[in-house]
Amino acid sequence: MRRVAVSLAALATVAVAVAGLAPGPSAATPSADNPKPSYYSLKLPAGLTVADLIRDGYDISHGHGSRPTVVATPAEVDRLRDRGVVVGKTGNVYQPVLHSASDAAGTTYYGGYHTTAAHEQHNAAVTAAHPDLVKLYDIGDSWKKTKGQGGHDIQALCITKRTSGDCALDSTGKKPKFVLLTQIHAREIATGEIAYQWIDLLVTSYGTDPEITSLLETRELWVIPIANPDGVDVVAANPTEPVMQRKNVNNSTGGCPAGDAGVDLNRNSNFQWDVQQGGPCDETYPGTKAVSEPETIAVQGLLEKIFPDTKGEVGEPAAADTTGVFLTLHSFGNDILAPYSYTNTPAPDRAALVALGKKMGALNGFPVTTGDAGVGYFAPGATDDWLYGTRGVPSYTFEIGPDSGSCAGFFPSYTCFTNTLWPAQKPALLYAARAAATPYGKLP
Repeated sequence: MRRVAVSLAALATVAVAVAGLAPGPSAATPSADNPKPSYYSLKLPAGLTVADLIRDGYDISHGHGSRPTVVATPAEVDRLRDRGVVVGKTGNVYQPVLHSASDAAGTTYYGGYHTTAAHEQHNAAVTAAHPDLVKLYDIGDSWKKTKGQGGHDIQALCITKRTSGDCALDSTGKKPKFVLLTQIHAREIATGEIAYQWIDLLVTSYGTDPEITSLLETRELWVIPIANPDGVDVVAANPTEPVMQRKNVNNSTGGCPAGDAGVDLNRNSNFQWDVQQGGPCDETYPGTKAVSEPETIAVQGLLEKIFPDTKGEVGEPAAADTTGVFLTLHSFGNDILAPYSYTNTPAPDRAALVALGKKMGALNGFPVTTGDAGVGYFAPGATDDWLYGTRGVPSYTFEIGPDSGSCAGFFPSYTCFTNTLWPAQKPALLYAARAAATPYGKLP
């Protein structure tokens, strides 16, 4: 069954977006044959699980608690009801958009969210304006760029009050490192925007805000704002009703409609990679092998360079003096997920990981879970499990945004972002950066 990954004449929209062209007018026009998807809560009958629905091709965006959420069209809702599932609509995928001048100029979309090109311009601008604070790296290429089809560099910024040895691509630096990774799933647009605002907060507050000044003098704050730039291009190709592209745009496996091709970059690491996560047309397709995608190679390559390996075998704890914290932001559900996400077997450092998670959760209001307790399904091959499992660095997923309401889902209005989503995360990010010095010791 075709996944609900795209909407609003989606096949045409994604086909032209992946080709690097602007979508035609018909891309934004709903029709009786191609209605808009909505969010629905599900009450599953005995014998049917969230994992079953994912394997059957349903787009389960959040499985927290007894009422998982699915993104579905009316036809798919009918099929779910035929299987005995109790379905209730919880909200619309798209919110009313207040257009801005930057939307018209093509640097933002959906009322204020920044395009990949705008992120790149921003990264270059803050680096040029603050050379004493920012170092910009090209850490690898997107899938399209590796194929000579345009595409992008994967960019990372190191932000610190730079002294000799800072921001080196090795693990010898003296300053503990905090890393923020966002928009690895392209449609989770609030996450990349948090990275954009986080960068601005850091560079504009140095010398005026005592806490942030101290952080920049004692930490390296790394940011990978757009981990899936080709996918974000697809999302932003329809600026009023963004395309629901989750994966990268690798269409080499063949056999999938344009909107369903690609690899889930958060299932593609070489830690507990699982071929059974889905087929090539599924949203959780892990790729032909672990680390098959250039975007994964870029991210893992950076993290391998800057973090020393303080962990032995999978079942062994990290060294007590391990430094660093890693956060990857996703949408949605208002959760903090601590390792492991591939199993319910406790991680060897579970108590310490949960303790740090609860400190951050006290600031953004999110509960902390492990295993499949947070989102209702396992995520083998995830970035955070890989970094903790191979390097011992405390690593977390934040699921940004509520389950229902006008600020819920993949595409919250930009006013929700500025008024609610970003302010809620700012103190948690600052705390994570402080905790990077002693994440397994006495917490700040």
